[in-house]
Amino acid sequence: MQNEPSNNLIFTFLEEAKTAFVGLDASLRLIYANPASEQLLSQSKQRLYAQSLYSLAEQFHFSPVSIANLLHEQASFTENEVTLFIDGQSLLIDLSASYVSVKSDCYIILEMRCIEQQKRISQVHYQEHQQKAAQELVRGLAHEIKNPLGGLRGAAQLLEAELPDPELKEFTQIIIEQADRLSALVNRLLGPQKLGTKGIHNIHSVLETVRKLVCLDLPKNITIHIDYDPSIPDFEMQPDQLQQAFLNIIQNAVQALQNQPEEHRITVRTRAANQITINGLPQRLATEIKIIDTGPGIPEHLKSTLFYPMVTGRKDGTGLGLSIAQELIKQHHGRIEFSSCKGKTEFSVYLPI
Repeated sequence: MQNEPSNNLIFTFLEEAKTAFVGLDASLRLIYANPASEQLLSQSKQRLYAQSLYSLAEQFHFSPVSIANLLHEQASFTENEVTLFIDGQSLLIDLSASYVSVKSDCYIILEMRCIEQQKRISQVHYQEHQQKAAQELVRGLAHEIKNPLGGLRGAAQLLEAELPDPELKEFTQIIIEQADRLSALVNRLLGPQKLGTKGIHNIHSVLETVRKLVCLDLPKNITIHIDYDPSIPDFEMQPDQLQQAFLNIIQNAVQALQNQPEEHRITVRTRAANQITINGLPQRLATEIKIIDTGPGIPEHLKSTLFYPMVTGRKDGTGLGLSIAQELIKQHHGRIEFSSCKGKTEFSVYLPI
């Protein structure tokens, strides 16, 4: 390129690098960008060469101060987990900057290594481990509660049969009713224990059933938009279980939006996904189902424990909906993940075909 330094030997070996490298001259103008940086920053060399460090920092929202100081310090530094905002999406990188001098010329070399995928995989593994531990704990407690509940209910029934005054049976009925209510809650805590019989079904039939159920009692400020890919083939599933999973996810979105004063939309989108990895196993073909809402977003303090049982952001919530949905999707060898910010929350479900 015309703006590249005349003595560009230090940049030659960076052309084939998988990591993004950018070169700055002494006036902090961009004079070099390798192909990996064009891909990472979603810009051509021509556009990048027209920028300075400060315009680049403003565009991608990172601090240029430490980088600019390297001209005086003649040193290097690394900053981990820097968030860049590219095309409206956040991207996590490790950013390194080094001062390089060649004869009378000096440069700053920026290395940007994308760690988004590694970070996501690490978080998924950590969260799965924590969720499994939490689920085992809750299920253990649920079993401990369920056993004496059966004895309590049986004792109330025996007592009721022996009571001489029929009016006193009102109190034993209260005991029986409350024992049944607690037993139902414990069963929900235990979650789905066994997947039903699978068969070949269409994912859109499942989603349409869920949509119709939700629309029966949909608040006026919410609309549901569908965007289906008709090319997705039928595949093996247990439709009732998947209906429950998607119903839990969409109802969560409805409950987050129903008290908002603005108009909101929930979008249900399906796409075919090729050559992806689900739970560590490569899949030639999978179904990607996205449920996207335009609500206020998930509070930060809930994000790391969102799929844990009994975790909820609502006063009247049980915190079981997403936990059960995740378990049902796992039983279909699938994966569920989410991203959330103000104005957009997106749940993505991947099911192997």
